[in-house]
Amino acid sequence: MSKIAIIRVRGLTGIRKEIRDTLRMLRLYKKNYCVVLDDTPTNLGMIQKIKDFVTYGTITDETYSLLLKKKAEDYKGRLFDRKGKIQYKKYRVVNGRKIKPYFRLNPPKKGFNGSIKQPFTKGGALGDRKDKINDLIKRML
Repeated sequence: MSKIAIIRVRGLTGIRKEIRDTLRMLRLYKKNYCVVLDDTPTNLGMIQKIKDFVTYGTITDETYSLLLKKKAEDYKGRLFDRKGKIQYKKYRVVNGRKIKPYFRLNPPKKGFNGSIKQPFTKGGALGDRKDKINDLIKRML
């Protein structure tokens, strides 16, 4: 199954509540945060809702392993509550390592190559980039 990388490009100002909630569900808390999700109809529906605030595309295995190596942060929080009844799942296990489910990236070198208010098809930075997301992620590492 292919994976989709989503990078938040725009900030909080002027966002409707349902879009803000969708960004929070995807754990895209701030600008330049990146998440990698499976290509499922549910995730694609959520991406379609927030396409005016993020850029996304299909990520290769090579770029994903580079992202894990350079920007993965270890999860150091609690696994259970004090009584041991509730288990927290705020982490993802990759290669036996508990990491946070998002990556904090740097701003891209030489910019986004266009306006962050225009879609990628019209020379901007938003929306579906298909395979060119790999180049953007490498510039942000």
